[in-house]
Amino acid sequence: MAIQSQHRNSTSQEPSKIASQLQKQYAKQQRRKAPQGALPSPTLNIPPDDYTSFVSCLKTSTRILALFGAGLSAASGVPTFQGAGGFWRNHEATELAKPEAFEKNPSLLWQFYNYRRHCALKAKPNRAHVALAKLAEKKPDFLAISQNIDGLSGRAQHPPSSIVPIHGSLFDVKCSDPTCDYVSPDNFTDPIVPSLLLPENTDISDARFPVAQIPASSLPKCPQCASLLRPAVVWFGEQTPPRARERIRSWLDQGPLDLMLVVGTSAIVWPVALYIHSARMAGARIAVFNTDEPDLDVDDESQKLREQDWFFKGDAGAVIPDVLKEVVGLVGDEMLKMLADRLQEDHAIYPVKQEAKGKLPVEAMSSLGVPVERLPPSVSNLSSPSPTQQKSVLR
Repeated sequence: MAIQSQHRNSTSQEPSKIASQLQKQYAKQQRRKAPQGALPSPTLNIPPDDYTSFVSCLKTSTRILALFGAGLSAASGVPTFQGAGGFWRNHEATELAKPEAFEKNPSLLWQFYNYRRHCALKAKPNRAHVALAKLAEKKPDFLAISQNIDGLSGRAQHPPSSIVPIHGSLFDVKCSDPTCDYVSPDNFTDPIVPSLLLPENTDISDARFPVAQIPASSLPKCPQCASLLRPAVVWFGEQTPPRARERIRSWLDQGPLDLMLVVGTSAIVWPVALYIHSARMAGARIAVFNTDEPDLDVDDESQKLREQDWFFKGDAGAVIPDVLKEVVGLVGDEMLKMLADRLQEDHAIYPVKQEAKGKLPVEAMSSLGVPVERLPPSVSNLSSPSPTQQKSVLR
């Protein structure tokens, strides 16, 4: 009645002012319904009723499935290669993520993935990574399916038992020969070989700057069979590792689901889209966190949001910590600093810095105080080159 009365007395006001007053009055009503201290940040433009209903569901949920996409790491400065920005130099990123592209031009592919490795090593986990890691600790029956290959969830101390990386890791390398079983996991050497050292003061992702055609002899080689090494990531046309598929299937078979979080991904590509369908069939409500609106024109009804679902628009790095705070607590700058200090103390990563230019990996790593035994055989077995050889691999 109060709203109607106000409307009758405001006929002379502009429609925009009436709408503004109604919105303010609605917001006040919603705040009265919300528990004290249980409100979204005013800077995020999250409807209070969506916030409170989601938090209520989150608190009572036991079995939670999450799906992580590139948008989760965007706030960390990691290139997503999605949408209009889906190009590296003048190459469409999806065209580079194919076995055929590696066979055609391994030099270009290694420079692309070396650039991505370098960016990921410079990046730090953001608040969303940390909040989701804390949620996994609070909810024992939580499983995250990660499409990301940047390793930031692991560096945010996400429990390994509650995350499945279905697309591999930038920091795992394997032999490109399918008959060879060589794999070098957690290889954080940057660059992995001297020929891939990034030039100073030049962004090689900018197509205006030329890049060298590196000969195969100077690219990473398998120590077992001398074939080229490649990033151990899942490219288009390749299957998700069987162990990962089985782990997800086994977890889904354990019982009904309460909630699914879809973070930083459109999730329209199969088999990723199948996980949303499976969660919905298992009884889960779906909460989507993304900068892009869900596609309502998809043919598969299971991919469409329903009345009981939620869509939170915005940067996951800001939205996720806010909507999870009543369960995991606040994630502030001090917590991020503590995490960074812990990673440094534990020597979680050993990137070779740019001041190592002109040195072999073994010499460069040793000069920076990195244990030589951490280096993969493909690097530690290299002998010192002549000055002529050194110029050729560092050009």
